Amino acid sequence: MSLVARARIHAALGDPARLAIGDALTLGDASPGEIAADLSMPTNLVAHHLKVLQDAGLLVRTRSEGDRRRTYLRLVPGVLSSLTAPRLDSAERVVFVCTHNSARSQLAAALWRRRIGGDVASAGTIPAQRVHPRAVRVAHDHGLTLDPTGTHHVDDVVHDGDLIIAVCDNAHEDLTGPARPRLHWSVPDPARVDTDEAFQAAFTDLADRIDRIAPALHPGADHHG
Repeated sequence: MSLVARARIHAALGDPARLAIGDALTLGDASPGEIAADLSMPTNLVAHHLKVLQDAGLLVRTRSEGDRRRTYLRLVPGVLSSLTAPRLDSAERVVFVCTHNSARSQLAAALWRRRIGGDVASAGTIPAQRVHPRAVRVAHDHGLTLDPTGTHHVDDVVHDGDLIIAVCDNAHEDLTGPARPRLHWSVPDPARVDTDEAFQAAFTDLADRIDRIAPALHPGADHHG
């Protein structure tokens, strides 16, 4: 769906009454009279809002197979889901990058592998000798496994065709060459605070972002694990 069409739908739903009508039609169909009664709204005002929603391509009218004088309203399938961000171009592999490849990028890759699947890796601009023990522990608490010695330099991992996601500000700002990240997630470095709570917060942040990006890669799929 074009940007203009999506903007028109957003504008149509920007009125509280029209959003309420959309909510009412999400789970089932209704006649204009039923909408007016359910929302305690004058029928002439309902007619106005329905026209705006119909002009925006959000709903259609069908004639009752019983009482032919009655029409029912239904939401156009898929229109609301089209309001999500456009799909990302397909990539051969996803690579998460942070500075030391010892926490955020490792957790992100493990989460991606479980929740979305496909080829995924992680790397660092200045890789540490080992994965941070707290990262290993928080991963284990959530049923994930990290290799404590599995850190890698970005130059040894990234190649053409990768979707590179920087999960720290330093990596995003430092990688300006061919390995420049396509996406940037500004996740605070939990090692600076170095508490279990900080690592858990980073894990939650990454999990939320991965769930958010999943529909842009595979629309309509459920990736919660």
